[in-house]
Amino acid sequence: MKTLREAVQEAEEKKVAIGHFNISNLEGLWGVFRAAQSLNVPVIIGVSEGERDFMGVRQVKALVDSIQKEYDYPIFLNADHTYSFERVKEVIDAGYDSVIFDGANISFEENVRLAKQCVDYARACGRDVLVEGELGFIGQSSKILDEIPEGVSFDDASLTSPSKAKEFIELTGIDMLAPAVGNVHGMLRGGVDPKLRIDVVKSIKEAVGVPLVLHGGSGNSEEDFKQAIANGVSIVHINTEIRVAYKKGLQLALQENPDEVAPYKFLRQAVKEVQTVAEAKLRMFNNL
Repeated sequence: MKTLREAVQEAEEKKVAIGHFNISNLEGLWGVFRAAQSLNVPVIIGVSEGERDFMGVRQVKALVDSIQKEYDYPIFLNADHTYSFERVKEVIDAGYDSVIFDGANISFEENVRLAKQCVDYARACGRDVLVEGELGFIGQSSKILDEIPEGVSFDDASLTSPSKAKEFIELTGIDMLAPAVGNVHGMLRGGVDPKLRIDVVKSIKEAVGVPLVLHGGSGNSEEDFKQAIANGVSIVHINTEIRVAYKKGLQLALQENPDEVAPYKFLRQAVKEVQTVAEAKLRMFNNL
């Protein structure tokens, strides 16, 4: 079984991206896995601090492991948006494949200090754990938005600087970088987010060399995805669209079967809707 590092390197070489999908429950996990399995592509399951607290840090690890082992499949687990060293340590100790230390909303100096502390711990843990750093604020909530979140701006001064990104990586030793390149967490109610700055993606990639991760992928256009991937993005995060699909499937099932009380029956439609969205994204990210 290939490691996540090997899967990311392969994606870089092929100029494709691995899909990263957040889940909050077993239905989401089955929907994402079945989508990846149908296309025979690797996939990353993401769980934020809130999602981990709901599912259980070690419990979600056990679920992903059970699928990986039973199907001999390259499905990986990432601790998404983690805001303290203590919580980074928690997931590394629990056996996660990767973790994101999110210091995008603190000072550069503090971001460097904590990110390096996370990298040092990962290197000493006895496993190959990828550590991702974040530079540039793009919001913090995966939900339907009426407007761009406070603190998010798309002017050149607010996007991630290639030179600053290079300095950040040299000082911390992180394996991957999540930059601000016109992306935003969540999805505007109209369904289409502002265009990505592909020129900034390209400049950052040339400056840093390490794989880039596009957060806040819900609502971005197919053309933006393809251009971003061609210019250095190796992982794309999708969360809000998965949540919307899950809710849509659940509402539809309950409307059509108002007297049904067996969860495994009315939750099937939620799994199906998640699978449909995840499969469409994976086709796009893998040029299928």
